[in-house]
Amino acid sequence: MAQTSSIEWTESTWNPVTGCTKISAGCQNCYAERMARRLKAMRVPAYRQGFSLAVHPGVLDAPRKWKKPRTIFVNSMSDLFHERVPLEFIQQVFAVMNECSQHIFQILTKRPHLAAEYAQRLTWSENIWMGTTVENALVADRVGFLRTIPAAIRFLSVEPLLGAIPRLPVSGLDWVVVGGESGPGARPMQADWVRQIRDRCGVYGVPFFFKQWGGANKKKNGRLLDGRIWDEMPCVELCSGPLSGSTA
Repeated sequence: MAQTSSIEWTESTWNPVTGCTKISAGCQNCYAERMARRLKAMRVPAYRQGFSLAVHPGVLDAPRKWKKPRTIFVNSMSDLFHERVPLEFIQQVFAVMNECSQHIFQILTKRPHLAAEYAQRLTWSENIWMGTTVENALVADRVGFLRTIPAAIRFLSVEPLLGAIPRLPVSGLDWVVVGGESGPGARPMQADWVRQIRDRCGVYGVPFFFKQWGGANKKKNGRLLDGRIWDEMPCVELCSGPLSGSTA
């Protein structure tokens, strides 16, 4: 339920919740759903029900055992703010994050309205980063909910980028990650959509991270945008090592 991650903008994953339900276009080819089916076929206990939502109290203690600081993506296989995750369990997850100040915890949700609703009943220690996914202009209103959440770092995951978002509201945010869809049935992403967001981040001084072009073979397509790697990260004391903001 916790492991080293190949995701370019984090180091480890921690999944006290697994499973989810689809709510917008970005969910169509969900990688977590594909992975859950595979893990169910492999008879991994946590995935007996495949991609049906489940909470796993037994893994809550994992970050407490990791003494070396690391950056942790919370619930890469789910959404912590899914409607069916009890607030009491979310509070337990936050209690672990609050205690483990040696780590950075990155939470990403497609349901920022619920995160905003619960925000005052949670403790937002400085090591918690809160993000929302904005895959196209139709869901750009999610940014408004994110802005109300008192996280030290608030970020956008624009992945999979499915269309132009000419007025993506990035001002006042701390980080924007952009990437194309990968895997079977991956929908194409146009370079100008990416440049538009990169340039908008530049205007507002927001760190920009380009994760991938995606496609059926994402490794072959690589991460170069206009001849360079864009690995900008929020400038905070906790950033270190490979996530320190290199753009070389």
